[in-house]
Amino acid sequence: MNNDDLWSFALACYAEPGVEKACLELQALGLDVCLLITCTWLEIRGVRQSAHRLEELKQLSLDWQRTVVVPLRSLRLAWREQAATDTELDGLRKCVKRLELDAERVQLDRLQQATQHWRTEDGSDDWLNQLSTSVDGDARALLNVLRRAATQLDAGWAD
Repeated sequence: MNNDDLWSFALACYAEPGVEKACLELQALGLDVCLLITCTWLEIRGVRQSAHRLEELKQLSLDWQRTVVVPLRSLRLAWREQAATDTELDGLRKCVKRLELDAERVQLDRLQQATQHWRTEDGSDDWLNQLSTSVDGDARALLNVLRRAATQLDAGWAD
């Protein structure tokens, strides 16, 4: 596997120890996990960060999240308690969960398409810190979990 495919990278990164927990905590702080994973992917690939590029990704992500992912997630979460005792509803909830994951895959595909022409250049590749500037609280430790996982994955792909 190489690090050119964002979806493969996202699955591998999310499976690394501590990443799921860090992503969920960052999501609770208001950050989009798909956008976090994309920015992590761009960092390890050495793609130059710019305010314009970051804004483009944020807007693309926000539109898809607002229109598709968040409504599916809200429905899935709203059914959690009742689905614990209602097998039919539990089955429907699992279908919604699969749809939510499919929607996140589409989001990652769109983010990758938006970045496909971006090359490694001189300049800052500090995507994660720029993404998290609007977050209240200290997200650095959580972001470092993502960076460490990505660095380990990247080293494994280089072998």
